[in-house]
Amino acid sequence: MALPGYANRIAWIDLSAGAVTYQGVDEDLARKYVGGRGMGVKLVTDNGPGVDPLSPDNILCAMTGPLVGTRAQMSGRIAFVTKSPLTGTVVDSHMGGWSGARLKWAGFDGLVFKGKSAKPVYVFCEDGKVELRDASHVWGRGVHETVKLLTEAHGGRDVSVMAIGPAGENGVRFANWMNEQDRAAGRGGTGCVAGSKNLKAIVVKATDKGMARPADADAFRDAVNKELQLINESGVTGPRKGGLSVYGTNVLMNVINEIGALPTRNSKTTNFEKADQISGEAVKEHVLVADPTCHACPVACKKEVEVDLDGNKLRMESFEYESAWALGGNCGNGDRATIAHLIYLCNDYGMDTIEFGNCLSVAMEAAERGLIEEPVPWGDGETMVRLTHQAARGEGLGKHLAGGALRAARAFGDENLAMHCKGMAIPAYDPRGLKGMGLGYATSNRGACHLRGYTPASEVLGIPEKTDPLAWKGKGPLLKIFQDLHAFSDSMNICKFSAFAVGAEEYAALCSAMTGVRITAEDVLRTGERIYNLERYYNNQNGFGRAHDSLPPRFLKEPGTGAASGSVCELDDMLAEYYAARGWKDGVVPEAKLKELGIV
Repeated sequence: MALPGYANRIAWIDLSAGAVTYQGVDEDLARKYVGGRGMGVKLVTDNGPGVDPLSPDNILCAMTGPLVGTRAQMSGRIAFVTKSPLTGTVVDSHMGGWSGARLKWAGFDGLVFKGKSAKPVYVFCEDGKVELRDASHVWGRGVHETVKLLTEAHGGRDVSVMAIGPAGENGVRFANWMNEQDRAAGRGGTGCVAGSKNLKAIVVKATDKGMARPADADAFRDAVNKELQLINESGVTGPRKGGLSVYGTNVLMNVINEIGALPTRNSKTTNFEKADQISGEAVKEHVLVADPTCHACPVACKKEVEVDLDGNKLRMESFEYESAWALGGNCGNGDRATIAHLIYLCNDYGMDTIEFGNCLSVAMEAAERGLIEEPVPWGDGETMVRLTHQAARGEGLGKHLAGGALRAARAFGDENLAMHCKGMAIPAYDPRGLKGMGLGYATSNRGACHLRGYTPASEVLGIPEKTDPLAWKGKGPLLKIFQDLHAFSDSMNICKFSAFAVGAEEYAALCSAMTGVRITAEDVLRTGERIYNLERYYNNQNGFGRAHDSLPPRFLKEPGTGAASGSVCELDDMLAEYYAARGWKDGVVPEAKLKELGIV
């Protein structure tokens, strides 16, 4: 019998054979890797490191977790886990909305896809059963039309649709999964893996009658209430506190720009002169129309906007910080309407806005330097829109962009044009203005990522304590704690934004009450450490080591501007600290550490 909180059901879908089998959840697996990210990474690891990401042998996991779809705050997420076609590393990518909750209510801890269908298919999940259905009528269609057609086909009520767009079908290496609220599992090319398998969508029909019941209802209620109290009291997450709830993630635009950590024009500088025009404050004042939210979330960080495009109204969600930066300041573009249009197109094609914005900025700098003949002016909206269509379709200059920023830079003749780590382009934090984030990019197991260990919580917001963003000393141990904590929350599949208000102690209380297995705050961090080391071990088996824990030369040699004027990132010093804290040797997990954590 499975632990409380688990449906005890993982569907294994052989797309080549058109067959579905079901397995329970091993209790030892649940205790060691929890669910979501951790359990998905374990399944990918067990599938073997040498697999080609776009071969039928690669697996694609869609995983829930023990708290998903419950009354726990921010518990509506789902993780897609696979081997990345963009980086060659293990990758997990998460989305919010209601899809994760519905998959759990439908009776699943996860879906695992392997093989390749002979024709386009989607899966329909209801009451613990999975059916493969023909997707020929939606193949080639955008995400928005696909979601509409499949929702209507299944009754329109209590239905969630997760789908890929034409980018995934056409082999764009940073293609993603989208759901009906335009939430994205954005990074690492999980949608590209789906496209290689002729898998178009996952449709789930379920209600909260399938909600998991906690082992200790009274303790769970108390833990949920404490969590809600802390979230509401936080200046970052609390409703009407002026943070995420009021301005969304884009509340960071002006803040990060002011400290000289906003990568601008492909990180040539670290502050953008038009940041205030595309900030959360400007969005709220001029174009905000709604604040949609996810399952069991009191924060409502998503910001739906309406903009005017040459006399036509475009309504879209969501005007996120990362997307606004990637398609805005990163490309020298300060026009809100153009950015909204580009986000909408990326969502419909199913493309990661962060990676694509970096692809555009690589092309812009390449054109500026005369490395390519085609003009791609900084901030030119018309050109950016045209290249969006071309990249998704693999046409013209877009066929180079479709491989990601690093492959594009190599095609243009200088790979140092790409601001990346391990082949994944950076998000909206410059390592010259936020030293901990530079270390975070370099040591992230999925490539340049702010979500593996969010040190700006400390460096900018003072959570759990304030550290100097321009100081490197102490960032190694600090980052390790953040990475381990986030690995655990990603495995419960609770939104990372909860960590602005709660921590390991609250996570332990929630998980203990749900599963009936008593754990402490120390156990939370230990479990996160196990998951992080398992990911690193998988990458080590794929040839990744110290040489890949690197940053582009620009961050190490070219000083920042604005408030970070004269600053570069002291990566080697931080890496020495970090490896010592991790117990790694030159970026490799020693066998003694693997045994200590129970990985081997």
